[in-house]
Amino acid sequence: MAGRNGRTVRDLRRANRTAVLQRLYFDGPLSRFELGPATGLSSGSVSNVVADLVADGLVEEAGSVDSDGGRPRTLLRVAPASGHMIGVDVGETRVRVELFDLTLTELARAERPLAQQRYDVDVIVGHIRDGIAEVLAAAGLPAERLLGAGIGVPGIVEHTADRGAVVHGQTIGWDAVPLEARLRAGSPLPDTVPYLIDNGAKTLGQAEMWFGAGRGARNAVVVLFGSGVGASLVTPDVEQGRAVEWGHLTVRVRGRRCRCGALGCLEAYAGAESLLARWREEGGRVPEGTDEETALTALLAAAHPSGDEGADPVALAVLEETAEYLGAGLSDLINLFQPERILIGGWAGLQLGTRFLPAVRRHAVSYALRHPARKVTVDLGRLGPDAVTVGAAILPLADFFARGGRRPEPAPEYPVPAWRTALEERAPH
Repeated sequence: MAGRNGRTVRDLRRANRTAVLQRLYFDGPLSRFELGPATGLSSGSVSNVVADLVADGLVEEAGSVDSDGGRPRTLLRVAPASGHMIGVDVGETRVRVELFDLTLTELARAERPLAQQRYDVDVIVGHIRDGIAEVLAAAGLPAERLLGAGIGVPGIVEHTADRGAVVHGQTIGWDAVPLEARLRAGSPLPDTVPYLIDNGAKTLGQAEMWFGAGRGARNAVVVLFGSGVGASLVTPDVEQGRAVEWGHLTVRVRGRRCRCGALGCLEAYAGAESLLARWREEGGRVPEGTDEETALTALLAAAHPSGDEGADPVALAVLEETAEYLGAGLSDLINLFQPERILIGGWAGLQLGTRFLPAVRRHAVSYALRHPARKVTVDLGRLGPDAVTVGAAILPLADFFARGGRRPEPAPEYPVPAWRTALEERAPH
């Protein structure tokens, strides 16, 4: 039965379960007494919801605390083993697959390096399938226990009704790739376990906002700085974040050609791939036959040697130019969105790290409007190189919470009678 606002009893019950689960997840352990003010629910509703969640095995006791003159209050927490998620990072040098419990404790991982044909769709799909099978086997976990597999990918992700998630990855040569359908064909996962696919910068942003340097901020931009660059915008209107193709902002008319084919994109100057290419063009000694992470390490060592050897002026100049381009790109984000925080993550951003950050901050502030520049802080992300994988695992976790801690049910083979639906909606908490 629907109320005046269109919400049914089932909707209300699901919302109450979601509220309790999320408060216990982020702020727990908490007592039933504390859950009332934290969720806005009555004590009766809290008791009913907690009893329901305990019966489902989602919530468990976690000790007790003394109350003011009364009986000790039992503390509650989300049960770590009550659900499992997989996070996948389709990165620029490897595909990383990790298995987590409900509290995002890592249980197993698998990595597949990417060679010359690194973005061949068949190769990527094979790596994801094999990695999922490997981590499930390592943990001895049946696939049916999973809440879902979240996958962070480069490019724009379009969610369609007929083909699922479709990836438009112009810089990697993916033209409307139906990745979800490709993964589902021959999948090691049952049909009841969803694949949830989104942009890698968005999953990075989700992880930093939930668990990292973005906690507590209402407006933030999280930047992924790797071979290319991307960003995720988080605002009160878009709490789950929105990926923005910031790397393809034009910063120089008729400038360097970008991987996307256009001229003068930010990524053509600020991505690690272009940074190393410019070092090579200026006569820098880029190690041959190595991956980008190793080559970037060599660039940093040349620019900031640890011994008595003098710094390579070419390497220093290339790093400074990259910092200026990156700072100028951040200034556009500052002017457009006026965030409280800008966080820089991704393997290249973390590798360049604190040595690179002051120059980026200086250029960002100098190119931005004074008023929003005074209010923003620019820092590194805190979650390290696994942040995209953690953020990908959050996709099925967030979906699980939104459904009140209930797993997806298989579609019925026949229409459910209206009388049965009405009875379920009238059922008590």
